[in-house]
Amino acid sequence: MSEEYKIPQHVAIILDGNGRWAKKRHMPRNFGHKAGADQIEVICREAWNMGIKYLTVYAFSTENWKRSVEEVTGIMTILRNFLETAIERSNRDNMRVRVIGERSRLDADIIKAINELEEATKNNTGLQFNIALNYGGRDDITRAVRHIAEEVKNGELQIEDITEQCISDHLDTHDIPDPDLMIRTSGEIRLSNFLTWQLSYSEFYFCDTLWPDFDKEELKKAVDYYNGRDRRFGGV
Repeated sequence: MSEEYKIPQHVAIILDGNGRWAKKRHMPRNFGHKAGADQIEVICREAWNMGIKYLTVYAFSTENWKRSVEEVTGIMTILRNFLETAIERSNRDNMRVRVIGERSRLDADIIKAINELEEATKNNTGLQFNIALNYGGRDDITRAVRHIAEEVKNGELQIEDITEQCISDHLDTHDIPDPDLMIRTSGEIRLSNFLTWQLSYSEFYFCDTLWPDFDKEELKKAVDYYNGRDRRFGGV
């Protein structure tokens, strides 16, 4: 790649199309979710090889609980299976893994596994991989506002000190740079409550490819698109 070719530091992805991918193959939706979960590992590796430092994926939203019990149960089973071997795989790849979102609604064994994964990989210096789980952008902001209000109430923070940076510092992504590029697969063109605050100046890339088919070449297309954008951040 030439010196002019810009690699986004942080890429966020809405993993969409697992159900449709399965339907095309006359299989249940959770077959697609399993294929999608497997593809995450592929893209983590390709992202790091390309020079991307942070990758955040939208795995399960606060709204996804509205899906059928069968589908939600299946997704949680896939998550448990992922967590069983995640420490070994992440340490092998020197990858740090963190989960953003309100995890208290998750089952106790899943919370325990997440905590162990974060602790075991916290010193890894490779790809910084963030999983948005029971995550909603509005919920993230709401929880941040509550924490700020509590600090004001306790005299720990003055009202005039509530700045954009202050709000950012109270979000789940407080120590992660905002995404440079947001990718959504499967042809849908909306944010669906993903990183509402953090995506304010990100470049958006939408493609028709269903997530389980999103591979190295598709990631390269997204970064090529990013390179064609002129990021002025409100300037001229």
